[in-house]
Amino acid sequence: MISTKGRYALRVMVDLAVYSEGRYIALKDISRRQEISLKYLEQVISLMNKAGFLHSLRGNNGGYRLARSPKDYTAGDILRAAEGTLVPIACLQDEYNQCERKDRCTTLKFWENFDKVIEDYVDSVTLQDLADNAKEMSGDYYTI
Repeated sequence: MISTKGRYALRVMVDLAVYSEGRYIALKDISRRQEISLKYLEQVISLMNKAGFLHSLRGNNGGYRLARSPKDYTAGDILRAAEGTLVPIACLQDEYNQCERKDRCTTLKFWENFDKVIEDYVDSVTLQDLADNAKEMSGDYYTI
């Protein structure tokens, strides 16, 4: 299950993609729009910052903005930065399955395929896709 941090990380990154337009956005503005407490938002921003997804600037006009174009992030990148891993079961967390039952596990193939479906999907959706959807939902999206 995706935790609150993962869900909020996606919302924060979408907010920055929609509203920053190259400018730095103050945490209080993101907090207000996303209805996330400032204290919790600082934790989420820290994860995104450590992943190299954001640029920060201190001072009166400071805040955060995306380090790259929204098309260059996937939902998978963001969720993995917040969650660490998206695998559905513990035995798939390591690069090599360490489970003593792996050679006789009748459900392992199911879990491996399930994990692949999740990974393929989250890596196919870009932050730009999510930002475009947010703009459409808000009614601020115009097509010429």
